[in-house]
Amino acid sequence: MYDRWYTTTLRKKLARPYVHLIFGARQTGKSTLIEGLLRGSDVVRIDFTRSEERSRFLVDPDELIRLCQGLPRRRKPTYIFVDEAQAVPAIFDAVQHLYDSDKRRWRFVLCGSSARKLRSTGANLLPGRSFLHHLYPLTLAERPAAPASIVHSVSPLQLPWPRGTPQDNLFPPADLETRLIYGELPGVVTAPKTDRASILRAYAFVHLEEEMRREALVKDWAAFVRFLRLAALESGQVLNYAAISNETGISQPTVKGYYQLLEDMFIGVRVLAWTRSPRKNLLSTPKFLLFDLGVRHAAAGLEVSRATIRSNPGPLFEQWVGLELWRRLQYLGQGELTYLRTRDGAEVDFIVEHKGQATPFEVKWTERPTLTDARHLIAFLKEHPRQAKRGYVVCRCPRPLALADNITALPWFCL
Repeated sequence: MYDRWYTTTLRKKLARPYVHLIFGARQTGKSTLIEGLLRGSDVVRIDFTRSEERSRFLVDPDELIRLCQGLPRRRKPTYIFVDEAQAVPAIFDAVQHLYDSDKRRWRFVLCGSSARKLRSTGANLLPGRSFLHHLYPLTLAERPAAPASIVHSVSPLQLPWPRGTPQDNLFPPADLETRLIYGELPGVVTAPKTDRASILRAYAFVHLEEEMRREALVKDWAAFVRFLRLAALESGQVLNYAAISNETGISQPTVKGYYQLLEDMFIGVRVLAWTRSPRKNLLSTPKFLLFDLGVRHAAAGLEVSRATIRSNPGPLFEQWVGLELWRRLQYLGQGELTYLRTRDGAEVDFIVEHKGQATPFEVKWTERPTLTDARHLIAFLKEHPRQAKRGYVVCRCPRPLALADNITALPWFCL
């Protein structure tokens, strides 16, 4: 078991007498984390990734009621862990019936990798009875940088480990290129390097095809594959529904629906445009990022290798920084990630709004940053003197550098 940032928080919350809903993309480690936390407890596991079990409960979701009521009473609650719960939406009604009849006899933990079917069927997400949790690919806190000799610096968006969280068994450290090639999925980064590309290709196609067809989310699989490949290639760019539609031969409403589908399956991240600027020519269209760079390469049909990233590393580095900032904000439970771009080409790659402050970031694939790299940050800080006090150029310099009084060049591993 590797240590996860969310472990201590989830352990404390699982002790509370509520239904626990845990969402996240496949292979982010949800089941592994839950099973590790529940080890030694009385647990009944129901796995809807198994077709036989899924079919049985689809036909008769009230089987859960009979199963739970047939369990012996104990002083401590019996945990009922349902994996891929969204595959049987009616199971949520059975859980509510059981929870309302006895809030302490059972402790329900429902895990899911898609919210699409739950939303489309109007599934009961147990308002007032549940805690909602999310798990994401790894952060720098969980998977340190390599080599180990790191210059310590105060992060502009700290993700401190919750008190009491063990940090004795972090994920294997990695250099920046390795992260850009293989991404941050736990099951990928712990696999032998010789197997990682095959795992990612299987994830991008076998898993997605299985998920889509099982939930009847996509009827024209060939059209979706064309969309997915182009959406992966365009990851990190401002959304352009018309261009994707023209390139794939898919209608714009369908393209918009497919992007929403990626979000519902937690494999897409939408970064909204900054709108609180005195400038009048701002773009308002969001950016869209696939949730993991390794999956992005495989879904785009690219070779998962150093050659792929070395051909154009800058945009991939920018996506990695954006995803790292976004995951931290999600775990912290507050703040928003945006970007700024004007029609005449001025751009700030990312803006973190957190605790009343706006912190702008530029991302540069350089080891020797200069003040020229920070020109858009300077303009942003001048335009928002009350909200924004300091900006950062995230790059590959070996140690933090002061480019100006209020602008720091920050090594990626100090982010």
